[in-house]
Amino acid sequence: MSEYPIKNNRFYNQFDCEFFGKRNSDDYRTPFQRDRDRIIHSSALRRLQAKTQVFLSGEYDFYRTRLTHSIEVAQIGRAICLYLQQQSPLLRNDFFIDPDLVEAVCLAHDLGHPPFGHAGESTLNRLMQHHGGFEGNAQTLRMLTEIIYSDGPARSGMSPTRALMDGVLKYKACMSEFKNPERYFIYDDQEKYLQFVFDGHEFPADLPPGKKRNRFRSIECQIMDWADDTAYSLNDIIDGINAKFISRPRLEAWGNNNALNSAESRLLEKLLKTMKAGTVEREFSRKIGKCIESCRLLERENFMSGHTNRYRYRLQIDEAALQEVNFYKKIAFDVVFDSPQLQQLKYKWKFILNRMFIALTDTYLNDSASPLNLLPETLHQQVVQSQDEHQKTRIICDHIAGMTDRFAIRTYQRLFDPGFGSIADLI
Repeated sequence: MSEYPIKNNRFYNQFDCEFFGKRNSDDYRTPFQRDRDRIIHSSALRRLQAKTQVFLSGEYDFYRTRLTHSIEVAQIGRAICLYLQQQSPLLRNDFFIDPDLVEAVCLAHDLGHPPFGHAGESTLNRLMQHHGGFEGNAQTLRMLTEIIYSDGPARSGMSPTRALMDGVLKYKACMSEFKNPERYFIYDDQEKYLQFVFDGHEFPADLPPGKKRNRFRSIECQIMDWADDTAYSLNDIIDGINAKFISRPRLEAWGNNNALNSAESRLLEKLLKTMKAGTVEREFSRKIGKCIESCRLLERENFMSGHTNRYRYRLQIDEAALQEVNFYKKIAFDVVFDSPQLQQLKYKWKFILNRMFIALTDTYLNDSASPLNLLPETLHQQVVQSQDEHQKTRIICDHIAGMTDRFAIRTYQRLFDPGFGSIADLI
């Protein structure tokens, strides 16, 4: 592997640091620091402060949003890098997983998520089924490569490094490779980005399209995924308790209605005790540290391990930590996400996005000769000038996916509520 002069770190080479697109090479920062900084200063990251994590953003000040969640994931990701560098015999002071790169991957991992959380994601995917689908991870890649910092019709994105693009690529199978694509795919027209990430190397026969290929991830992507699981499984429980969705009686009833094994029963008993003592936030903060310390680095061989160290290693998580995180995920899903209150909100959110999408596509696709100007001027011109129905629909989908929760609600009211808005309102 040809070496790239990242100061004091031989883990990465020229292959990892190549930009997708043009960037000024005269910079005091490493390529990965530039990736991170461009994400931090993007409007796409700022919008996450007003996008739903679990509860509608803005309802209460202390609930997590997509932005605070992403910051927490980034902190955990950096901490894992530090822990592995200190503890793993496979790493050295001049050979380590770059924490700036992992931080960039973690900050970027939710950029493509639409308003209203996973309810918004599933709704847009259903509406886009005949136009390439919608998937939050695929949209994140689209944000990095085509939307963020794009100037004019080229939509060249932020010219990310190969390592950053690969770091957010949790899924590497295209939509058309699945029979019933509900989640976990990239868009078919993103095949060119896969070609860049893997430098044209074909996937071997033992990595067919589907779940097995989707699990083939760089070490930075693996770290991000575990940091994400850690953050939302533990912190969704805290937010659920603060929001009164998770109470001791409800949790006890849930335990009685589920066949828990001995380890799960102990975890439930301990959670009930900490809720009674009022120490849940303190105890769960400690659990984050335990999840970080559960990480181990192992060597592996595959068709990319000779080209980059990012595929030479895999992250192993202690089984006890995996089981505990999955246990809290199940509580959050059953007690919070599956509650009548959240399900009613999801119904409303899906209704809002559905009506907006239909209004915009009917306007721009069925009255394409002289459509009403319902989009911001730049997007309006892009849609009007496009001759391709799928491209028109994708741009409309980009607009809706980029909305914050409140912006989506206001746009819906402006379009459909006769008593809302005035000529002075801004889009």
